[in-house]
Amino acid sequence: MQVFFKQNLAILAVPKTGTTAYETALKGKADIVFKGRRKHMSAAAFDQHCAPFLQATYKLTPERVAVMREPLDHLRSWFKYRTRDVLKGDKRSTFGMSFEDYVQIAIDAPTTPCANVGTQFKFLSLRGGEIPLHHVFAYEAQPVFLDFLEERFKREITLPEINKSPQIDTPLSDDLKAAFKAARRKDYALYERVQEAGGHLELEYG
Repeated sequence: MQVFFKQNLAILAVPKTGTTAYETALKGKADIVFKGRRKHMSAAAFDQHCAPFLQATYKLTPERVAVMREPLDHLRSWFKYRTRDVLKGDKRSTFGMSFEDYVQIAIDAPTTPCANVGTQFKFLSLRGGEIPLHHVFAYEAQPVFLDFLEERFKREITLPEINKSPQIDTPLSDDLKAAFKAARRKDYALYERVQEAGGHLELEYG
């Protein structure tokens, strides 16, 4: 996660939404950078801990920004990422597993180590379901997010290709797609709001 004082922005790092590329592109411009385990601070954690700190210490109330990916594609990215050789033998590895089996595990037993990746809705919401953000962008609408950033930073921004997942075929039956959508209905409801807003959902919070 990065916080920018001049631009009055806090960009949350939702896992598997290209955050490393954006962090690299904006390198040197951030006033505060959270790394390691704190890089992927959830919206609820930001709201409870970081926002009060920024206000009390710097008199800063930044607009909160996050990127959301189509939920099944988001899970697909995790599946591919965990096929890497470095994870072979680890309980989190998906090496040798079909995507069909992986999605079924994610539906039936989401706390299984290989599928225990959380959901985007949980990452982006408070316990009661409120979204404590000001801007949610669709991962699939990269130009919309880039235009927003370029307007705020007053310069052209070029994204590097970083952390690309292995190229693997991931076929999935229509029945399992429907089952996954039903299981992640909150994710899809939020994602559809972002899509209907043209890839940039603006929210009022705080």
